[in-house]
Amino acid sequence: MGSFLSDLVQYRKLFLMIFVLGIGGTFSYGFQVSMISYPSMYIKNFINDTWQERYHSVIDEQTLTLMWSFIVSTFSIGGFLGTISSRYLSAKYGKKKCLMFNNLLLIAAAFSWGFSKMAKSFEMILIGRFLCGFNAGLGCCLHGQYVGEISPKKLRGFTSTSLSLFVNMGKCFGQIAGLSELLGTESLWPLLMAIGGIAASVQLVTLPFFPESPPCLLMQKGDLEGCQKALKQLWGEGNHQGAIDDMVKEQATMKKIKPMSVLELIKDRSMRCQLCLLIIIGVTIQLSGISAIYFYAFDVFRTAGFTQDRIPYISLGSGTCEFCASIMCSFIIDRFGRRMLLLWGYGLMVLMLVLLTTTLSLQHQFFWMPYCSVALIFLFIIIFAAGPAGASFPIMVELFTQSSRSSALAISMSLHWVGLYVIGMIFPYVVESLGTFCFLIFVGFISISWILIYRFLPETKGKSIIEIKEEFNNLNFRKKYVQDMRENPSEKYTSCTKL
Repeated sequence: MGSFLSDLVQYRKLFLMIFVLGIGGTFSYGFQVSMISYPSMYIKNFINDTWQERYHSVIDEQTLTLMWSFIVSTFSIGGFLGTISSRYLSAKYGKKKCLMFNNLLLIAAAFSWGFSKMAKSFEMILIGRFLCGFNAGLGCCLHGQYVGEISPKKLRGFTSTSLSLFVNMGKCFGQIAGLSELLGTESLWPLLMAIGGIAASVQLVTLPFFPESPPCLLMQKGDLEGCQKALKQLWGEGNHQGAIDDMVKEQATMKKIKPMSVLELIKDRSMRCQLCLLIIIGVTIQLSGISAIYFYAFDVFRTAGFTQDRIPYISLGSGTCEFCASIMCSFIIDRFGRRMLLLWGYGLMVLMLVLLTTTLSLQHQFFWMPYCSVALIFLFIIIFAAGPAGASFPIMVELFTQSSRSSALAISMSLHWVGLYVIGMIFPYVVESLGTFCFLIFVGFISISWILIYRFLPETKGKSIIEIKEEFNNLNFRKKYVQDMRENPSEKYTSCTKL
């Protein structure tokens, strides 16, 4: 506890910057994901009224559903485009300038939503959703890179879990603001959608007072003095030469100082194993069953006897549990390690899904079975947030060097947005075909991922980026490594043979 308090005092400016990055980063993504379901009925009524006023006819149900689906899915399209452009924009303009420009997009989206009802234009909602999606895609990538680069080695796990922490914070805030007692009403829904611009305004005003990331200053711009000044500003007084030496070593091992493109990263054999693990971890998050849990939650709560007006509060309770679990993850990740949280988390999630499939299948035979399902849903959400959700992103950041990190995160986030769109389109049909047994698909996929993670993922806790890369070199160049060991044995093996 004393060590934590001393770190809190020494790195107070670092934690303050992480808060600023989070508010304008993954917080906005979490808010938009949870908020959009609350004003859905009012937006559909607004589209219907606007259509009737323009064309003097009532819009048919199929067209209305199509337009609403397009409004929802445009967020994912914008997010995908923002993600794939993050590498180019951050390399050309720097992460700090990109984030400030990104905030202007969300502010423009907020104005578009806020005045859409007054202008009687549902097209403004569509434009706002696209801009917001682009903001979320670009912001999540830059947020992850920035946090991973400004953090000291001993706090890298704690700070990297702030991404999932701010996502869950945004979800909770969206669930609270969307309640009918606050902004989830027919007259205030434009304001509900527009308040996300406040977070962007906060980051736009405060970010100029913080430095660019130290690795970017030293390894891409060659500014040693600026790097030292940034480290002193973020980490406080002290000797930071060790961190600078690690950056210099990493720079010396890179093939080129300029960031690698996505194609170059895919072709680079020294990153082959890391890239495969990145894809496995990223896809497993999407196919872990968390989307299915949220899809089934309302039906389970209703079957358990909760009235329709109380279900939003139960949902808020599950979101609060997820937020508290992500806070717990940030404190235990540097103690237990990323690999252990992934393995134990996914193992317990498989158990919860099997039990939940059983309870949902028997919920009409025993009156107490729905309450077991509710408890299992809460446990699944807590385990997911405390383990895989919090540990996945730190691993993604730590697996790659400065030159390849932006492209790696672009690949990871692109898979996230594509998966979000595909699951949203396909999953309802899977539920219709398999019913409660749809969870068994996720059980099988998580089990396969568990085996691959156990077999190939080393622990990255407390290691520098160059040390992690050297471990993976044994996997990426195993045949060449064994051959070199036979032809040119190391000094210790030579001396051992002589002895």
